[in-house]
Amino acid sequence: MKMSTSLQISIDSLPPLLQVIPAKTDVHDRSSESGCPSIWYNLILVAASVVFVAYLAFHAKKNLKKLYNRGSYILISYYALLWFATAFNLFWSSLQVMQCSSGKDVAWNLLSLFTTSGMLYYASGLNALAHNFIVSGIIVAVDMLLKVIYVFGFGVPLFIDGVGSTNKVKWGLWMIHKLLLTAVYGFILFVHFSKWRDRLPPRPAFYNYIVIMFVVNAVALFACGIAGIGAGFGIWLYHLTVICYHSFYLPLLYVTFLADFFQEDDFLLENAYYSEMKDAGFFDADWD
Repeated sequence: MKMSTSLQISIDSLPPLLQVIPAKTDVHDRSSESGCPSIWYNLILVAASVVFVAYLAFHAKKNLKKLYNRGSYILISYYALLWFATAFNLFWSSLQVMQCSSGKDVAWNLLSLFTTSGMLYYASGLNALAHNFIVSGIIVAVDMLLKVIYVFGFGVPLFIDGVGSTNKVKWGLWMIHKLLLTAVYGFILFVHFSKWRDRLPPRPAFYNYIVIMFVVNAVALFACGIAGIGAGFGIWLYHLTVICYHSFYLPLLYVTFLADFFQEDDFLLENAYYSEMKDAGFFDADWD
């Protein structure tokens, strides 16, 4: 197709630093070197994950002490979920070779499924200010169910980079996924500039987070769209968003929602979190 050819950009023409991101279009060869993520791609993912794990471990004693003194089961649960999601993300980053190893498709798909679902559950709960785990659980359960059906039921290679690079169903599903996320973050931005802005947390860090996630998902949506018509640049751009997501998403969530709890003075922190949770309706039942 002429349109696909015009959008096909050679990775060799990109700066050397950007060539660490694979742009695979060969759907048959998974055992060859070109069918697997490059060593630099793996190193970036692993290095980012290890640095964040080391940061959490370094501050773990102080953080656990503060959580114990506070006695907040909500924040304790989110801190545990943070470790859970971080551990799975580290395993996922370290075991990239599984996706191009024969006979390990199921294991890789399961690891990818639990990693992405764990990160989504952690994020959806934090965005709701933690007062309803059931809502977060339903969102993640539906997301997991759909992915299980497409991956294991219909054999769509959602999580395997070396297979399905020109699979229109795969990119179509990712387009829908990214479109929904972009719409959610876009709606929150719309509310921020509307007369209902008082219903959102009055924190600058929260809106910075929303803007970042809106941009990342919008770029990923565009990448999936042009990758679906066979453009190598779209596949390369999608892999760039994958690196950004798995390298910086959990640290971004931590800085946005939890860092203040472990750093601010107790009195100021208690008032700030009480106000946020009250605005979110957490204490509505006390008035009924």
